[in-house]
Amino acid sequence: MNSQQSLTLEEACALLSGGTQFTSKAMPRLGIPSICFSDGPLGVRKQAGAADHLGLAAILLCALLGATLANAWDEALEEELGRHLGAEAAALGVDVLLGPGLNIKRSPLCGRNFEYFSEDPCLSGKLAAACIRGIQSQGAAACPKHFAVNSQETLRIHSDSVVDERTLRELYLTGFEIAVKEGHPQWIMSSYNRINGIYANENRKLLRDILVDEWGFGGC
Repeated sequence: MNSQQSLTLEEACALLSGGTQFTSKAMPRLGIPSICFSDGPLGVRKQAGAADHLGLAAILLCALLGATLANAWDEALEEELGRHLGAEAAALGVDVLLGPGLNIKRSPLCGRNFEYFSEDPCLSGKLAAACIRGIQSQGAAACPKHFAVNSQETLRIHSDSVVDERTLRELYLTGFEIAVKEGHPQWIMSSYNRINGIYANENRKLLRDILVDEWGFGGC
C-alpha cells in the first residue's frame, strides 16, 4: 500500500467506531467493504432491518444451538456445530460471528453462563477450537470472547478482576490459548472489565505481550 492508499487518521479511527450497530464503516476509496458482525455463541442473531444493541428488533430465523453440548466432551460434534453456525452466518450475509464464548463458569450468578462451555479451561479451549474450525470452514470468521477474566455481567464495565499471575495463566487464559493455537480464529473480542486495574481493551500485557507475541495471534 503506497502513501496515496494509506488510511488517514480519521479513516483509521472510523474503522474502530462502527458504521451501524453491527457493521463497520466502509472505506470505498480504498476498496474496504463494510463488515457485518453478529452474535453469537448459540446461533446467528441477525436482526431484520435496523439493529439495536439490546436485541429488541425481530431476529431472522436461525437455529438455536445450546452450549450444553459441552457436556458431551465431543470435539467432532462441536466442530459440526461450528459448521452449521458458519453456514448460517454465510447465508445471512454475516462476515464475523461473535463467538464462541469461553469464559469460565466461575459463579452460577454470572448472567451469561448459558453461552459458555465449562468451569474447566482445558475442556473450554478444546471445544472452542473445534467450534472455530467449523465456523471458519464455511467462509465466516469466528471471534471468541471475552478475553479475558470476564466472570460476571453485573457492572461488567466497572468491575476490576484482581488476579495473580499463576491463577491468570492456569485458569483464565488457558482456554483462550488453546482456542487461539488450535482453532486459529481470525478475530478475538476483548472483555469489558478491568484486569488488575487496566481495562482489557487497553491492556498491552494481555493484547500484545501474551496474545500476539507469545501465542502468535495474527488476526483482528
